[in-house]
Amino acid sequence: MRIIGCDLHARQQTLAMLDTGTGEVVNRTLTHEGNSVREFYSTLPGPVRVGIEATGSMKWFLHLMEELGIDCQVGHPATIRAAEPRRQKHDHRDAELLLRLLVENRFPSIWHPSQELLDLRGLLLHHHQWVRLRTRIQNALQAIALANGLRRGSSLWSQSGQRAIASRLLATHTAQRRSELQAMYARFEAEIERLNQQVLEQAGQRPTSGLLMTHPGVGPITVLATDVFLGDPKRFRDSKALASYIGIIPREHSSGGRQRPGGLSKQGHPLLRLLWCEAAAHAVLQDPELRRFYRRKLVQKGLGKARVAAARKLGIRLWILLRDQIDYQEFCHREPMQQKSGGACAGMPGERYGANSHRLID
Repeated sequence: MRIIGCDLHARQQTLAMLDTGTGEVVNRTLTHEGNSVREFYSTLPGPVRVGIEATGSMKWFLHLMEELGIDCQVGHPATIRAAEPRRQKHDHRDAELLLRLLVENRFPSIWHPSQELLDLRGLLLHHHQWVRLRTRIQNALQAIALANGLRRGSSLWSQSGQRAIASRLLATHTAQRRSELQAMYARFEAEIERLNQQVLEQAGQRPTSGLLMTHPGVGPITVLATDVFLGDPKRFRDSKALASYIGIIPREHSSGGRQRPGGLSKQGHPLLRLLWCEAAAHAVLQDPELRRFYRRKLVQKGLGKARVAAARKLGIRLWILLRDQIDYQEFCHREPMQQKSGGACAGMPGERYGANSHRLID
């Protein structure tokens, strides 16, 4: 068997390969130009195990390893770096470190999504990028309108609002900017609407997404993002592990009995946190129990922390729906003993939802 620690970069990779039969260790550097990488791995006699650090440019390499039938494990970068106390860091040492962790069965493997989930993630990220660009265009148009005495607010994006700003007599360069921004805005609106339809179609094709759509205030974009970014919901042991994975827990630097909490850790995907926060703003208007929770936190902690707390609670609810394969109505009917006075979703302040559900931490 051959075990390979691979320090993967965008242009090249450095290998430390151990032949377990002979004990020989070979160090080598491969450039990513041409077919040198495919030729090297395809000629290795099996079985072969490869370990790499998680990086943004690894997708093509993982696809190649899957195509060649090679076992490739992806490791957590922070945990891998913590295993090496020395301050000398270069490609050969990194490859040898990965090899040593593989040989000693200490390699911190992480869950990796399938190609289908990666493709759906790309769709959601593409949609989000177009929405952000449209927002910048809207801000520029709103600034032109306000600077010229047109105060329409959100109605500026209606047909009458667009006609109103188009009819304003402006200076030459300002008028040119206005016309170009309006044309860009119309194009972005059409493209975002097309992407919305794609997201809606993909959400409709996934049976788990239909369960999440039953929760009030949750739309297809949030549903699809929750499904594809979480993956297998059973890989989280409880709600605390889920919140830690998303990065919606506070940082902490405590020692000697003194607790020092900080802001959000944000050690998770920022898009999913954003979508949960946006969905929570709608869900608190439609779900009585979540609204009471939000109002209580609003008094105790203030606006910002209350929004994050509601987003965390909503995200844990969606995770429970995925994990237990139930809809919102079934979620509300859990723990019948606690719901004699109206139910958790209809007025009970209780936090537990079923024997298999974990306590939702405020």
